[in-house]
Amino acid sequence: MTTSREQQTVPDTTRDPLLTGLRQENAQLRQAVDSHAMVDQAIGVLIAVHRLPPAAGFEVLREVSQHTNVKLHTVAETVIDWALGQPMPDPVGQELNAAVRRRTPDPEATEATEQVE
Repeated sequence: MTTSREQQTVPDTTRDPLLTGLRQENAQLRQAVDSHAMVDQAIGVLIAVHRLPPAAGFEVLREVSQHTNVKLHTVAETVIDWALGQPMPDPVGQELNAAVRRRTPDPEATEATEQVE
């Protein structure tokens, strides 16, 4: 058995482009999963409050995002916050009401929509 007194150098992984790329991709995937979960929760709020089908719930969030120039995950977060008792900001609330009304033929559900404000 021989022992070596030479120091073995540990590779500097902070400069390895592959490792750096994998770390960035991992962070992006984590953010996407978190954002997706938030959107799903907001769709659940719309389903429960406005009796919308899930596909319509997503379309409402998408429309509100496009019409207010607010990112989808931020709109979803706003809807969740509203469900937890926070006030709904005017531009998002107005667009949300309009989008829900376009998808709700039931007058009772439209009344519930007007309570968002």
